[in-house]
Amino acid sequence: MPGRLRIAVQKKGRLADESFAMLKKAGLNFSVRGDGLLARVKNLPIDLLLVRDDDIPNFVASGASDFGLVGENVFAEETLGSKGLDVSILRRLGFSRCNLCLAAIENGSLQSLADLKNKKIATSYPGILSTYLKDKNIDATCVEMKGAVELAPRINVADAICDLVSSGATLEANGLKAFETILESEAVLIGSRRTLSAEKQSIYERLLSRIDGVIRSKDSKYIMLNAPQSQIKAISKILPGSDAPTIIPLGTDDGLVAMQAVCTENVFWETLEALKDKGARSILVLPIEKMMS
Repeated sequence: MPGRLRIAVQKKGRLADESFAMLKKAGLNFSVRGDGLLARVKNLPIDLLLVRDDDIPNFVASGASDFGLVGENVFAEETLGSKGLDVSILRRLGFSRCNLCLAAIENGSLQSLADLKNKKIATSYPGILSTYLKDKNIDATCVEMKGAVELAPRINVADAICDLVSSGATLEANGLKAFETILESEAVLIGSRRTLSAEKQSIYERLLSRIDGVIRSKDSKYIMLNAPQSQIKAISKILPGSDAPTIIPLGTDDGLVAMQAVCTENVFWETLEALKDKGARSILVLPIEKMMS
């Protein structure tokens, strides 16, 4: 329907699951059922188009979708060279992180980029790989494969591979070892330069504010503690990534205050120990579900 914001999302897989989770944390009420191609958000005028990941940049560029959630690796592959898609990254979302790596048989003859000269490299990302090899002045042949790239050296299709690596377990299971990272990837929000209607722009800005809040709250923590009044400045410096903390006098003790702060960086045990060394006590670290500036 006109006026409903359309967002293309990968239909299945890890990135799809994490994208759906992020959107639900942003307050979108929807359900994904079976092989359906559309998920209708019930509480906002938004439709999710459930498609293949490599179709998402084209959907956004063509206007079939207003925005897309996709892996940076797919975005890079689909927008390289002469394709000339009118799409750009609007937000890095911080989940579904992985690396696009070169890998070869562990303890084999290929151990570095220079060793790939005149070799064959199997990959599902020929555009990214070709560009990288050209930039590095490496003369090698790209062998495009749509799947099971890790099998290529074993079945003599290629000497090495260029594939996504997350935990490295798949490489290890196939006797391979990564030796070069050519792209660090994560989920991204993409859009085009097309002007949205005022109605859609308003929906987008509202959604983006919520997404930003989800991103900020992911590693943020709320810290509460009691501290000597004389140590307020020293303790404030220790609190990681926080603005000026809220300070509340404790009526039972003139020399003691309660301090509360939102910390936008990780809070480690070492942080708590440093706070304790400055006289802090009754320290509580709480997760933050939602944030909005």
